[in-house]
Amino acid sequence: MAAINRLACYSDPADHYSHRVRIVLAEKGVNAEIIEVLPGQCPAQLAEVNPYTSLPTLVDRDLALYEPGVVMEYLDERYPHPPLLPVYPVARANSRLLMHRIQRDWCTRVDQVLDARTVESVRVQARKELRESLVGVAALFADKPFFLSEEFSMVDCCLLPILWRLPQLGIELPRQAKPLLDYMERLFARPAFQASLTTTERAMR
Repeated sequence: MAAINRLACYSDPADHYSHRVRIVLAEKGVNAEIIEVLPGQCPAQLAEVNPYTSLPTLVDRDLALYEPGVVMEYLDERYPHPPLLPVYPVARANSRLLMHRIQRDWCTRVDQVLDARTVESVRVQARKELRESLVGVAALFADKPFFLSEEFSMVDCCLLPILWRLPQLGIELPRQAKPLLDYMERLFARPAFQASLTTTERAMR
């Protein structure tokens, strides 16, 4: 195998977990080679560096990382400006807890809706619970420019790919979710977010 001498990211162009990593790369202005991998088309180089052939996978010379949270935190430490996690331990722990809750409460439902193997009744319930949960927390977006923060953070990197996919998920937010809708409009317009989008993702809206 030819060694990869620069930063490369194997990425599913439609997957929200891959999208998270692409947002981090774009926010930090890191010049990485994005290698798009479609489902069922695993390149040999990916199989050699990642025994699970999962996406996203980041390759930095001899290092290969393949769990989204691990990849994002590595990038935040490897390229410290701008920081996407708070400096202080308590605030950093709170950010990690928010990311954990996004994973448990929202990502699991997103995955259920998008998985073709999910039975329709489960998909309908997951879609309903996700919509109700987002509407329920919409007011939290009124106080600060970012999600519970004055600064753009890794929490936003986890949340934005979900919100971008709401039309694909069959979810339309009502007018009473205006603080959340305003947050989406504002952050979707960020140059780094726009730069993170694949052609497939642009077609979702």
